[in-house]
Amino acid sequence: MPAKELPDSVRLTHPARIVDASTGITKLDVMRYYIAAAPRLLEHLRARPVALVRAPDGLDGGRFFQKHLGRLRVRGIKQLDRALDPGNDPMLEIASVEAILGSVQMNVLEFHTWNASVRSIETPDRLVFDLDPGKGVEWMDVCAAAKRVRAALQDYELEAFVKTSGGRGLHVVVPLRPRAAWDSARAFALAIVQRLARIAPDRFTAKSGPRNRVGRIFIDYLRNGRGATTVAAWSSRARPGLGVSVPVAWHELEMLRSADQWNVRNALERLRSADPWAAYAGSQRALPADIEGRVRRSRSAAK
Repeated sequence: MPAKELPDSVRLTHPARIVDASTGITKLDVMRYYIAAAPRLLEHLRARPVALVRAPDGLDGGRFFQKHLGRLRVRGIKQLDRALDPGNDPMLEIASVEAILGSVQMNVLEFHTWNASVRSIETPDRLVFDLDPGKGVEWMDVCAAAKRVRAALQDYELEAFVKTSGGRGLHVVVPLRPRAAWDSARAFALAIVQRLARIAPDRFTAKSGPRNRVGRIFIDYLRNGRGATTVAAWSSRARPGLGVSVPVAWHELEMLRSADQWNVRNALERLRSADPWAAYAGSQRALPADIEGRVRRSRSAAK
């Protein structure tokens, strides 16, 4: 699809600009991917505050995180009500394919979202566990760790879904009924991680930092705080290779080769497959009542 063959509604300047020197991926390649991915990506962006990672001069020219519009002008991007985040500039929402493709024209490579929707900003509707492997951890151990997280969540009758991060690890995502406040959701996520770290301290750590992760997996629960964001499913990553965060079925973990198995070039075929997260919307569960009490009992049982 040469630039002149893009849909008339898509504006793309500098299509031949190299975004990733390690692969030769161009701005046109990125746009081709997002034209195909936009309908699925939109399902994960709509009605949520977003943050954008931009690389105006490609990966070698640096990149930056953008939560507010500032001087950025993109057709279709909405500024949200200031009351959702008092004391700060308006947050952003991407609610249309037009806004996704307009963002790509402005050199956006990553789309990140909050764990809450604008309809219920103080009660998150998902949890995210980011499995971040340290030095010396094998990929199959990361996949096994995701299954351990899932099993721990099933003890609380919570459904979990998994996706590649597009970088080094996996994301385990839990759809929630938006009832519990941010502090309670974060406390629950921390309790799950601490429980796993106590049961298998040689495999897991609840402490961030490279030294704590050597030979172990840090299960990042910090993405469950108010204002924290996680890269959206079907977003590319602003790193060499331009990997894509791709939803997978649990039975597919055994066949995965890496967290960046899919990228903006080869993910096009994956997009033609059935959605492994088709049941996501119907899988929302409430966090357990008396979260703090359950957390205390879980800690006591692990001693």
